[in-house]
Amino acid sequence: MSYLDRDTYGIYNDYDDDSGPAPRLMGADTLIGEDVYNRQDEDLGDIKEIMLDMRQGQVAYAVLSFGGWLGMGDKLFAVPWQALQLDTVNKRFLLDVSKEHLKNAPGFDKDHWPDMASTEFSTEIHSFYHTQQNLGGARTASGSVMGSASTSLQSDPGYSGSTESGLGRSDNL
Repeated sequence: MSYLDRDTYGIYNDYDDDSGPAPRLMGADTLIGEDVYNRQDEDLGDIKEIMLDMRQGQVAYAVLSFGGWLGMGDKLFAVPWQALQLDTVNKRFLLDVSKEHLKNAPGFDKDHWPDMASTEFSTEIHSFYHTQQNLGGARTASGSVMGSASTSLQSDPGYSGSTESGLGRSDNL
């Protein structure tokens, strides 16, 4: 099921890959449950939650569920938002890690969430995914909406990435 299928408010009704609100501006509710794949086209799981940094005014992490069967035994991972890229062609996210690498990622179970606001947690997660802290996932020089890697999955290469609200990430979701 893609974000188009979870669009109960009609956010993406006028979206035709070249215009409309998506994927520059997306509803967080429509991203919960979105599939995450790697570049080898392996299913890495799906997004269970999106964690907002209320002080910075940006998305901090996506919580990815991986492993298990029918929701049992799943391991949860906090993935820095800028490590994800939106694949608008296949209506899913890409995370540039192998399944083996993800198996070794710092994770947690649904009943024991870590303190995601702690400096130690942030340092560990950003170190594992080779991302930088407090950057949010701003538009890269290549024009990618999310992530720090260059990609051909750019959703709006002509968009300048400037924000009028001052929140930095508000128009880059």
